[in-house]
Amino acid sequence: MVQTKEHNKCVKATIKVWGDTICLAFIISVCIAICVISSCNNEHGNTQNQPVSSRASLRKIPYDAWKAPDTTMIPAGKTGDMIRYGKELLAHTARYFGPNGNVARISNGMNCQNCHLDGGSRLFANNYASFIATYPKMSNRSGKVDQPTDRITQCFNRSLAGRAPDTNGHEVRAMLAYMKWIGRHVKKGQKLFGAATEKLAYLDHPADTVKGRAVFVSKCKVCHGSNGEGLLAADKKSYTYPPLWGDHSYNDGAGMYRISNLAGFVKDNMPFGATYENPQLTDDEAWDVAAFVNSQPRPHFDQHKDWMDLKTKPIDFPFGPYVDGFSEKQHKYGPYKPIINAQKRINQKVIKNENHEKIHLYYSSNNITGFCKTRQRTNRPCGLCRRYGKIRSL
Repeated sequence: MVQTKEHNKCVKATIKVWGDTICLAFIISVCIAICVISSCNNEHGNTQNQPVSSRASLRKIPYDAWKAPDTTMIPAGKTGDMIRYGKELLAHTARYFGPNGNVARISNGMNCQNCHLDGGSRLFANNYASFIATYPKMSNRSGKVDQPTDRITQCFNRSLAGRAPDTNGHEVRAMLAYMKWIGRHVKKGQKLFGAATEKLAYLDHPADTVKGRAVFVSKCKVCHGSNGEGLLAADKKSYTYPPLWGDHSYNDGAGMYRISNLAGFVKDNMPFGATYENPQLTDDEAWDVAAFVNSQPRPHFDQHKDWMDLKTKPIDFPFGPYVDGFSEKQHKYGPYKPIINAQKRINQKVIKNENHEKIHLYYSSNNITGFCKTRQRTNRPCGLCRRYGKIRSL
């Protein structure tokens, strides 16, 4: 009898141990499952709460992307001296052409390198890789075939808010020598990754200057100053960090005054330390801070002769007239998609009318009579039929 009781106690103890073991094993299994799922989410799924730099880790530069040549490979002799001088002029333009320049005092104190980072060698920072290979080229802005020296002149007039240097002078020839050297392996018409600035997707709403100001205060003010005035270098001839608005910044004729250009530049280069692979701002933040910066006062440049062919005028060019009926404000800040759609319809109509008129001109010059197809149903001539004479049905 005693043995039976002891046996029952042992069975109960054993059952309890097994129960506790199973319960503990279940708890451990659940914890492991939660950890695995959480790890998967962090790696592949939920990126909403990750920092921008982490989310951007998937942005990779192609292995065959253009790379700037090593400056130690600049040749010796007079040719190399010219190239090195050109690089120096582009990196420290204000020392030579700024308000206290030692060659001429014709610019606002900014350097070419402020917009063409690292001496025009960085991807998505207006590099010079294809500059020489691109010219001469037809410019929709000027309405004529431009030479490389024309582009340098425009940069001095607009981005440096000053006057053009002598395009036949030693300094401009040195700049061109450096640009030719840095892009010496690029062929005309070659498409390069990261040649200008990134073209960000258009927002479906206007860029927000209020939100942009908040981005500026938190991310940009420390370098560019509370009032966008920049930080002068110790020599007082140039800027360590350039002014973003005001009398010494780029004027409203510069390419950076178009918000799409500035937003793409900011996305991949600002604040300090940002790159294409590891940006520090979201697309919305880049659009908004670009809108805020370009809403601030700056010198004006006469642009009444720019983009004379309105069909070629960029949609974010902030000065009219336009082929569409949208305001200057919407052209500047967006949203741009309604403008794009309207211009597509207008351009299609223009092309159709141009083709229609060509047909009239041809048949009229060949004395062919009849009505054109556009009014064939009504059996009445259209305006062009009356102008050029009846033509046959087409």
